Amino acid sequence: MVQGARRPPYFILLTSTLMNVTNIIDAIQEQIVARNLYIIEIKISKDNDVEIVIDSENGIVELDDCVEISRFFETCFDREKEDYSLTVTSAGLDQPFKVLKQFVKAIGSEVEVALKGGKKLIATLTAADENGIELKYSQRETVEGSKKKQVVEHIDRFEMDNVNSVRPHIKFE
Repeated sequence: MVQGARRPPYFILLTSTLMNVTNIIDAIQEQIVARNLYIIEIKISKDNDVEIVIDSENGIVELDDCVEISRFFETCFDREKEDYSLTVTSAGLDQPFKVLKQFVKAIGSEVEVALKGGKKLIATLTAADENGIELKYSQRETVEGSKKKQVVEHIDRFEMDNVNSVRPHIKFE
């Protein structure tokens, strides 16, 4: 090294293991079920930022639910060893449904549906399974023998392959 030249800085590499979705589910599933909740999604960033999105089997997710799941998670995983950050949150009202339980919970309520091909509907969700959804909706159509468009009620089934998104319909009254 040339005299008077500075040495390059040394970096200490901190090793942390990336969290694993399966391990997280295994660790917290019993606590989730005990609180009548279910997991919608678990996201883990490359920096070990863990986001757990939950919903309630009946009713809404309370702040206490998020706090308790967070505390329980922290008893299962060592923050020093795993080097993670944690967010436990409920599914947003404006977020699309991601798991079948959300669809089933919404049966009988109004939803906004975006279909492939660009068509959008506001309809009542009448049935849902892993293959598709059934919607009840009304729209103005030309009816044979009438000069004016009339409101026609439909009950149609849409396969999930033809659905882009389904989310709760929020009315501002």
